Amino acid sequence: MNMDFNLFMNDIVRQARSEMEASGYEQLTSPEEVEQALARKGTSLVMVNSVCGCAGGIARPAAANAVHYDKRPDHLLTVFAGQDKEATAQARMIFGDDHLPSSPSFVLMKDGQAVAEVGRHEIEGHDPMSVITHIQALFEEHCEEL
Repeated sequence: MNMDFNLFMNDIVRQARSEMEASGYEQLTSPEEVEQALARKGTSLVMVNSVCGCAGGIARPAAANAVHYDKRPDHLLTVFAGQDKEATAQARMIFGDDHLPSSPSFVLMKDGQAVAEVGRHEIEGHDPMSVITHIQALFEEHCEEL
């Protein structure tokens, strides 16, 4: 039974990573990758991915669809909580003391500084469209038109 569960979870993780990559997000799997990516100039949307139901049913669809907007970040990035633990810890450290360490979540960065966040409490129990609208409002405020 335990081996079947591990195979099942590996399949879920693989699918979750694949969904983010197909949506144009760069996977950050090490602390070094996180440091380099979050230091980039411009705006970056970081999605803290997870295997929970609200990540699969709400957050990843929102991440995929929110970027189809006139204004959007220069960089789309993702770390995977519970899978790439050191990378996620590094990202959360860079996000700053005000960051709520929740997953799934979104953090909008500008020139290496966190400027806005959508926490799990703003994802779980909401529909994907309301999360998309919330993220796009952040794009409107902080990002340049393409």
